[in-house]
Amino acid sequence: MQSTDRRVAAFTGLAHASFHTYELAIPLFVPLWLDEFSASAATLGLVVGAGYALIGVGALPSGLLSDRFGSKTLVVTAVAGMGGGFLLLSTATGLASLTAALMLWGVAASVYHPAGLSLISRVVDDRGTVFAYHGVGGSLGTAAGPAVTAVLLVVVDWRLVAVALATPAAAVAVAGLLSAVDDPVGSDAGITDVRGFVDDTRALFTAGFALTMVVVMLYGVYYRGLLTFLPESLSGLALFEPVAVAGWTVDPGQYVYAGLLAVGALGQYGGGRVTHYVRSEVALVATLGVLVVLALAFVPASGVGTSAFLLVCALLGLVLYSVAPIYQVAIADRAPEGSHGLSYGYTYLGTFGVGAVGAAMAGAVLDRAGTPTLFVVLAAFAGLGAAVALALVRR
Repeated sequence: MQSTDRRVAAFTGLAHASFHTYELAIPLFVPLWLDEFSASAATLGLVVGAGYALIGVGALPSGLLSDRFGSKTLVVTAVAGMGGGFLLLSTATGLASLTAALMLWGVAASVYHPAGLSLISRVVDDRGTVFAYHGVGGSLGTAAGPAVTAVLLVVVDWRLVAVALATPAAAVAVAGLLSAVDDPVGSDAGITDVRGFVDDTRALFTAGFALTMVVVMLYGVYYRGLLTFLPESLSGLALFEPVAVAGWTVDPGQYVYAGLLAVGALGQYGGGRVTHYVRSEVALVATLGVLVVLALAFVPASGVGTSAFLLVCALLGLVLYSVAPIYQVAIADRAPEGSHGLSYGYTYLGTFGVGAVGAAMAGAVLDRAGTPTLFVVLAAFAGLGAAVALALVRR
């Protein structure tokens, strides 16, 4: 990679790691919040889903701002705001204040992906490789955040854990400010009025882009529906009953969850690299098809034995995270040069905004029908996504 590509990869990778550290530490708090706030899974799914939904709702304005003013400052602001949201989270005393803190976090988090991805798509030469390294940075945060959270939750109150997770945000924000990354977009670029927004949106939403967005939304529901209650689902399996270690109660399911996410680092990198050799549409069909199989195998594998189940979990983490860099390339290939921020705004409106329905859906299904039914429902969403991706292949 050229020096500019390396700087952008390092900067966006670090910010991406911050985003996923916070995003995927939240599900580890869910079992504790269910008890502390006397909430049902359906109710807490709505609360957590509200925070996650704002990541999508705010993505479109973030994309517009990125095209108009550039991305670097927006990314730094996002990281600092996410840390502030977790500080507020540590003070929550009920469902109302918990919801407010998660929504503040969601607003700040919404800024990252459109800003960071539009910076990559505009500045770098080797998009596929930088997207891959960007994905690895996110996966390192994905693995480290839940792993550290799981360890800390064994020994200290969850409120102190929230404070501990918030502290690195300041360092990341400062590092971003000092990073020698130049964004070529200035105040004379981008959409300046409503008519410009409508015209650019109309130009963006070709048939191919619209179908890609449907795939993104279906994947988003699968992703959020799976991960929000995954620690709770794992803890409910006989394989992972809590155990006492040196006087502390340890929940093995939390560490399986963290391990599944850690494997995702390989999936992120692999997904980015495979687009050098395979059309992104074909890769989407293949990965979503595998996600169908893994969702259907998840619960039955837990009855076969620990080794078989851990293999399914590892494959699930690997394939789940390979999809993101693939659809990022698919979006970049279909977006006009001056609308990459807008395109990623719509993309993460779909992934996180529409995808947040998955959290509420998962909570409701768990309350009414249980874990096996949830994974059948998730398989259906992945199957629909694969079918739409196949339509893209045939275009």
